[in-house]
Amino acid sequence: MKKIALVVSFVLFIFCQPRDEGNLMNTAIESDSISYYYQRAKNKDLSLEDRSNAIQHAYSKLNPRVYDSIFGEVLYYKNYIHLNLGQYDSLLNYSNLLLLHKTEINSSTVLAKHYYLLAYYYQQITRDYGKAIENYTASKNYALKLNDSSLAGKNLMNIGVIQKNQNDFFGSKETLVEALTFLKEPSLTTYCYNALATDHRKLLNYEEAIYYYGKAITEASGTEEKLLYENNLAATYIDDADYNKAISLLSTVSKRSERLKNKKLHARVLDNLAYARWLSGALVNEQEFLASVRIRKEENDRRGLLASYTHLGEFFSKTRPKVAKTYLDSVIQLSQKLKIPRAETDALQFLMPLEPSNVNLRDRYVYLQDSLYEQELKVKTQFAKYIYDDQLKQESIQRLQRANLEHELEATKQRSQSILLTSSLVVVVLAALFISLFMAQRSKRLRQKNRTAKIEAAYETEAALSRKLHDDFGGKLNHAMVLLQNGSDRKDVLDMVGDLYDQSRRFSREINDVDTGPSFKDNLFGVLEAYSKNIQLFVTGSKEVDWTRISPLSKKTLYRVLQELMINMQKHSKATMVFIDFQQTSKNLKISYSDNGVGTAKTPLKNKNGLLNTEKRIHAVKGTLIFDSNKGEGFNANIKIPN
Repeated sequence: MKKIALVVSFVLFIFCQPRDEGNLMNTAIESDSISYYYQRAKNKDLSLEDRSNAIQHAYSKLNPRVYDSIFGEVLYYKNYIHLNLGQYDSLLNYSNLLLLHKTEINSSTVLAKHYYLLAYYYQQITRDYGKAIENYTASKNYALKLNDSSLAGKNLMNIGVIQKNQNDFFGSKETLVEALTFLKEPSLTTYCYNALATDHRKLLNYEEAIYYYGKAITEASGTEEKLLYENNLAATYIDDADYNKAISLLSTVSKRSERLKNKKLHARVLDNLAYARWLSGALVNEQEFLASVRIRKEENDRRGLLASYTHLGEFFSKTRPKVAKTYLDSVIQLSQKLKIPRAETDALQFLMPLEPSNVNLRDRYVYLQDSLYEQELKVKTQFAKYIYDDQLKQESIQRLQRANLEHELEATKQRSQSILLTSSLVVVVLAALFISLFMAQRSKRLRQKNRTAKIEAAYETEAALSRKLHDDFGGKLNHAMVLLQNGSDRKDVLDMVGDLYDQSRRFSREINDVDTGPSFKDNLFGVLEAYSKNIQLFVTGSKEVDWTRISPLSKKTLYRVLQELMINMQKHSKATMVFIDFQQTSKNLKISYSDNGVGTAKTPLKNKNGLLNTEKRIHAVKGTLIFDSNKGEGFNANIKIPN
């Protein structure tokens, strides 16, 4: 199982390699040569030696006095290659250099990956599990800053596996459950379920163990992965003395595992099957155990041989004690070579009853148990310390954030108080200025016009705006002044002033003169879009219109007419779709307007001042406007103006 953990951890380490480093290097690189050698170092089609030479070239071309994110990326990848080449001294040397300048590098992405790399080194190479947990925790914290839930979950999963392997099954359970809240990749969640099931199995919670092994089996995508979890489920049945279920499952699994290239897994299944049959009381020949031994020797599976020899020692302990001692002595020697003390303690447990007077065996067993307990306690204590320190750090950050927020709110409040009256005055003056200028300019233009219909239409527009200004804007302005005089909540006053400012801008857009120059088309469609935020607007034929052929007066009229139609639609029609079609002939421009609103009867239609005003504008330029509307059938208008 530890072999599988090693493989999965390495796969996770590979997954942690940068996916967007190219973008970073391409956008922030100082020199083409650095980029070239960096990308070459990432090319996995090259040998590790070639990639090592490439990253060394990239590193040598860095500015030795600039410790930025580029420096961090190059140094991280250099360390990654040192790890893969087994150059551990270089790895630690350049790792210290990177961490020395981590403040200047200021890249959570680089640090998250680098701490993960160090954690992998301490977990798998030096087996310094305390430092592994420390670095996985640091990587997790940077991953959370980046909102990288996948990397955060992988860090937690590896911490949980270390806790499990150090017999901290309760702590492992909590960590793995937290990891599952971050992980989304099926291969990782199934691995988590398998580890969580093992925790429950070691805690004798067989029902929970069976449940999680079942989830791992159900969600496993590969045949080999599924068979591995089924073998673990069968081992749980063995521990729970449910030998018939174990035998039934292992018999099925052994037939399928025999076809796999993974002979180590097949040997494990055969060994467990022989062991379950023997425990069930069935007549078992030693050849059933030796079948797995032969495969494991062929595959040089020394960890697997530990399990086979232990089972054989137990198998022969009552019938052939000397043979049993031989196998158990082999377990002790092999476990010492592989530095797996727990396997040695398992062998000693069976060996001590066979040699009850051998004090050395007993002393060795006690020593190993004490050492294992001390190591397990150290891991538990260190992990608890990292959790506690991390909580203190997060609480400190939250306190600082709250203090900064309170300071910012106080400063904002003071600024608001100081600008409240000034803002109110500015808005009122601007509004009055806009309206005064408009009235003056509008009156001047009207005096210069000699078409009675156009003057009448303009005055009606002014009257409508005046009513809107008096009834709407004036009422809100008076309300704001009352609030201010009564000492009301400043936020309410500011909101009211903001509304007045927005409304004055809308008035300004409605009354400003129309730009009939090259920007006319953009301005026209801009105003149409402004009234179509909650509806779908479909415009056809506009690309074929030669706007240079339209006179400035016709452009102004078209602009105001379409604006009035959109205002009418917005206020009255409840439409969800509006269609406007343009057709240009040699003499005229024809515009068809239609919407799918509620429509209106023709008699009330004639009484609407806005639409009457629109009709007068069209007549003033010798154009035509025909309204067509029935209640419940939408609204239609056909416009024709001269070029």
